Amino acid sequence: MSRMIFVNLPVADLPRAMRFYTALGFANNPQFSDETAACMVWSDAIHVMLLTHAKWQGFTTRPICPPGSSEVSLALVLDDRAEVDQLVETAAAYGGTADVNPPEDHGFMYQRSILDPDGHVWEPFWMDAAFAEGEAKEDAQ
Repeated sequence: MSRMIFVNLPVADLPRAMRFYTALGFANNPQFSDETAACMVWSDAIHVMLLTHAKWQGFTTRPICPPGSSEVSLALVLDDRAEVDQLVETAAAYGGTADVNPPEDHGFMYQRSILDPDGHVWEPFWMDAAFAEGEAKEDAQ
């Protein structure tokens, strides 16, 4: 089996969270979804598990971070700047908050940020692959 990551996120309203992530281009995997959780697939390697608070509390006794706090920032690589902008606009249209952190444009990399309806931070970004490969070669020397 190839390496994969399942990001687990507590959500207050599972149907709302599913609508939000579907609008961003995630697909639901019903095999791992029920009334307490939804598996939302970004790629073959990246899955987001949306868990109701009750389901989340079955995995840990640690408290759920209150809205407005930062627990983690999740970055998604996209194909170009326009796709970054489109994802942020779509997120805002479906209950998210656009540009919770200031956008960053470094020429070779462009990044914006969104909050999902439960306050989880996502950072869609584009990076020039040729630049990234050139940096990797220079670092190896």
